[in-house]
Amino acid sequence: MAITSDNLPIVGLGIPYEEWTIGRKFRTVGRTITDADITNFVCVTGMLEVLFTNLDYLENESLIKGRLAPGALVYSFAEGLLMQSVMQHTGLAFLGMELKVSKPVLAGDTIHVRCEVTHARPTSKPGRGIVTALNNVTNQHGDCVLSYTATRMVKRFDGQ
Repeated sequence: MAITSDNLPIVGLGIPYEEWTIGRKFRTVGRTITDADITNFVCVTGMLEVLFTNLDYLENESLIKGRLAPGALVYSFAEGLLMQSVMQHTGLAFLGMELKVSKPVLAGDTIHVRCEVTHARPTSKPGRGIVTALNNVTNQHGDCVLSYTATRMVKRFDGQ
């Protein structure tokens, strides 16, 4: 843990490469998705599809009832939950992912991320490593709504 000049530990810093061991598992805090989140996300991204913008359509014509959140919003919020908790000061680059959406997420649902490290290796350059993790985004009922395997470059602190 990092220490400030006044000898106080800094909380909320990310996980260095050395602690991304294969098989390590953890869970983030939860985040409730609101109507305002959906409105703001679809407006800023231009995802102005009736599934996300037309409540009359959702109530009277859609096969899924309720205010739907785009899968891209759910993924973005999952990444935000991970950034807040494990990537501060240690994340160097997002290198890629494979993603699958398995269930709809509605306004009022609360999500969190269950993460499992599946691969880790040092790079040829000092001070960095490559980590791959399976991230399962789960709702308040325990259902996996979205899963993705992300590969990232993270800082190493072992001097190699």
